[in-house]
Amino acid sequence: MTIPPTNPSPRAATGPLSAPSAWNVANALTVLRLVLVPLFVWLLFRDGGAGDSNRLLATAAFVVAIVTDRFDGDIARRWNLVTNFGKIADPIADKALTGAAFIGLSILGDLPWWVTIVVMVREWGVTALRFWVIRHGVMPASRGGKVKTVLQAIALGLYLLPWHSVAVVHWTAVAFMGAAVIVTIVTGIDYVGRAVRLRAAAKRPLP
Repeated sequence: MTIPPTNPSPRAATGPLSAPSAWNVANALTVLRLVLVPLFVWLLFRDGGAGDSNRLLATAAFVVAIVTDRFDGDIARRWNLVTNFGKIADPIADKALTGAAFIGLSILGDLPWWVTIVVMVREWGVTALRFWVIRHGVMPASRGGKVKTVLQAIALGLYLLPWHSVAVVHWTAVAFMGAAVIVTIVTGIDYVGRAVRLRAAAKRPLP
């Protein structure tokens, strides 16, 4: 009696699932966010940073760029488009955008320099940590890091508005910025611990 061949599973028939290509919609949105940074800076400093229309346009460019951060992450996770390029480029794009906003606002005198310095040291320090451990593994954004990004985005958006000097808007912006600075420092310390543990685990001999 001839035994009919067993039907192979779809996975066996097609072979192991290949890693998603870096050329995808999610990464394209990340690159778009990087491209919007110089446009945002130009709008912010046009006419010496004066004029309500300039500040509104700069705020709009900032908001559009920030929104792409939400969409690229959702698309990447939903459609299995998470790549190492995206894990590295996404936080760099975020830091380029928020860094331009922090520095620009401080140059214009709207935000104290100590706030910008504290945030920049943490942000680029974490980026350096990611490259420090990249041989041992990719360190993606943590949940606390995402909360930090949201708080920074809201605070910066309020500071960018042309009427941020109005009392209600001003103190709301100050409250969000204060929360953002605290979370920024706390998550920065957490990233240092994660990086140290990741390197230690990679160097630990196998049993």
